[in-house]
Amino acid sequence: MCLYCEASFKQGSPNNVAEGLNASVPAPIVPAPPLATQGLPWHAAVDDAVAAIGEARREHGDTFATCHGRDRYLFTFTAAGVEAFYALPEDVASKGVADYLMLRRKLPDELFDGRRTLPGTLFRRGDVAVYLATLESALDATLAELGASGEVDVFDLTRRLGHRLGLASWAGAAAASGAAFERLVAAFDVLDGSDAFVHPDAMAAVAASGKAAETAALEEVVAVVGPLPPDDGLFGRVRAAWADEPDEDARRRGIGLDVALLHVASMSNLHAALGWALVDLAAHPDAVDRVRSGDADFTGRCALESTRLAQRSIMARTVLAPVSFSDGVSTYDVPPGWTIATLLPLLNTSAAPGLQDWDPDRWDRNRLRPVDGLASPQLVTAFGHGRHTCPAQPFSLAAMSTAMTRLVAAYDLEPRWTTYPAPVAAQIGGVARAAGPVPIGYAAR
Repeated sequence: MCLYCEASFKQGSPNNVAEGLNASVPAPIVPAPPLATQGLPWHAAVDDAVAAIGEARREHGDTFATCHGRDRYLFTFTAAGVEAFYALPEDVASKGVADYLMLRRKLPDELFDGRRTLPGTLFRRGDVAVYLATLESALDATLAELGASGEVDVFDLTRRLGHRLGLASWAGAAAASGAAFERLVAAFDVLDGSDAFVHPDAMAAVAASGKAAETAALEEVVAVVGPLPPDDGLFGRVRAAWADEPDEDARRRGIGLDVALLHVASMSNLHAALGWALVDLAAHPDAVDRVRSGDADFTGRCALESTRLAQRSIMARTVLAPVSFSDGVSTYDVPPGWTIATLLPLLNTSAAPGLQDWDPDRWDRNRLRPVDGLASPQLVTAFGHGRHTCPAQPFSLAAMSTAMTRLVAAYDLEPRWTTYPAPVAAQIGGVARAAGPVPIGYAAR
């Protein structure tokens, strides 16, 4: 999953498409690829989701299928297969629908229906400059909360900062302070679509509850956002999109649900990527000195490298129309209803020697430098490739770089973890979340 655009589907289409795909079991692929018995974490108890797919790859080779109920996945890891994967047209094999099918396991359907402001509209000309100015204000508030010294969990820190940045951007300054902010943080910590891929093993319980907690949290967001004052930023655009709605209650509800979708999309990975960047910086004092000196190019490369290493993403495309797919060895006729996928953590650190190490100098701006033994540069990524590159990559890197620079300029950081943090083992998507606390000490410089 990219950092900012899991919900990048067309307005009104995902539910209709999903229902059509779920109407029957998909037809088989021809010729039949090897079939793995390993389950995905939505379907079976899996101790380590990435390890399970890695085991299937060792048993069956670089292209294989998994089948559970109506779910049909074709995984590919060859250089030609990954290149073909990134070249798939959206109207034939859709990232937006694949992301939606994952997120709907966690989020109420109402969040997706009838939205008038979508995440894909967040990055018009001039928007990034506004968001970065908002980030500076969010960082001011964060530094004030931290005070002169103390200890904080890295990912708690970045998550709260992400909430403050996002809510100020999509719902105005009043949403990012005081009681409204605290209520929204509590609600969005429940209404967290990333749980669908961070804790997929918990989705059966979510379904069994009828998404009761998530629905209540969504109602809380609507209740808090409704009375917020208008502003001249994105929140003004959200409100303007509902200006022709004559019913005041429906108008307020529509505005609240639009903000909820924008924030769910925005909060899913950026804060986690920033957390890993701080973890890696704290473990490399020489790098801290370069970031602190104002080396913006180096800081951006640090952000890229930490994001690459922290990826747990399943990159997926749901097939909407019959497609011929070649992995360089065989050509498969893939019917609608299948999902073609690859898994970044099985490629990003092992597609060539040396990729397991943190090295910001392996990047030339946003491009990977040539790597000996790498069959294709598309086997390694932080933000995707080609038409499926995350549209928020420039903003995400700028935001991460700004936050890293401000924090290390303000504080000396002391890692207080005993071993390098491990990811949540069941996670299969997005940037890794830490499996346990990641404490870091800080003292004002």
